[in-house]
Amino acid sequence: MKFLKLKTLLATLLISTAAFTANAQLKLPALHTNQHNSLIANQKPSINPFKIENNDLLLNQIKEREAAMNNEIYASFWNSDRVNPYGTAVTIPEHKDIDVSEYTTPTPGHITSNYGYRSRFGRMHYGIDLKLQVGDTVRAAFSGKVRLTKYEGRGYGYYVVVRHDNGLETVYGHLSRFLVKPDQYVKAGEPIALGGNTGRSTGAHLHFETRYLGIPINPAAIIDFENGVTHKDIFAFDKRTYGKSQKYSPTKRSTKKYASRKRKSTRRSTATAKK
Repeated sequence: MKFLKLKTLLATLLISTAAFTANAQLKLPALHTNQHNSLIANQKPSINPFKIENNDLLLNQIKEREAAMNNEIYASFWNSDRVNPYGTAVTIPEHKDIDVSEYTTPTPGHITSNYGYRSRFGRMHYGIDLKLQVGDTVRAAFSGKVRLTKYEGRGYGYYVVVRHDNGLETVYGHLSRFLVKPDQYVKAGEPIALGGNTGRSTGAHLHFETRYLGIPINPAAIIDFENGVTHKDIFAFDKRTYGKSQKYSPTKRSTKKYASRKRKSTRRSTATAKK
């Protein structure tokens, strides 16, 4: 009986000690509480760190960088009335990756004439001709700024030159009407002109060129006109091959080898039949 009373007394003492200790831990000095509250208040951010739109400093840096890039693209060799304003005054880079993922078809017509040398006329054809009707809408292939709207009676007829954010320039020839003005910014797919049959043209069509630093590049090297998309999102311009740009278009599989084999097998079968 005495043992049970002693055990109960010890249990009571332990519970009281634990309660006292817990209460002692919860009661902090007033000075400590004030310091703690002050520390938390100083840690509160002045802006929401999870919302990038509130970070004015970062946004300003991005805008400044974009403005500098645009100034470089649209300031150099801008005030020129030539299709190629650069001439030989620029250094052609060894390699340049050009983002063409934004491409929009200027007109949905099929190809009527390819890029390359025309033996019939004894001259180079620096673009691709796309079928359209007079008055059809012609759209900007990429976003950019209109550099030229001009008329050339013995060549392009009424034509537009647009310089794009990706560094390319596109030319749209044989038009009937302009829908834009020089220095106007247009987005990919926006109307810039109406199709026509002006200049040196034998029928209504759009003459379409792609140029980099004034150098004509076969548009078919960049664009799959049959499906209205680019071959890749990035076009790899190479200084070693731009001079042979008329060979940029995808090569078709040759059937000559197959045809020669077929002729040989025919000859063998004929010879066997004679025997």
